[in-house]
Amino acid sequence: MAHLITTLPIQIVPADLELARQAAAFKSGKKMSYADCFAAALAKLRKAELVTGDKEFRQVEGELKILWIG
Repeated sequence: MAHLITTLPIQIVPADLELARQAAAFKSGKKMSYADCFAAALAKLRKAELVTGDKEFRQVEGELKILWIG
């Protein structure tokens, strides 16, 4: 499994204090899973576009850029 991950075009990002704080801020005010809060927080902090089809992210649509699929 570990070998498979290294062949994919992804980057593993460690959860530092800034990322954890932003995820916690989302979690405290939104009805989202903690994992989704981390994804949203990472997109927000990196000014990146989050690609998803998960309607749960509609709660943060005004705070970060989302590309809706599906």
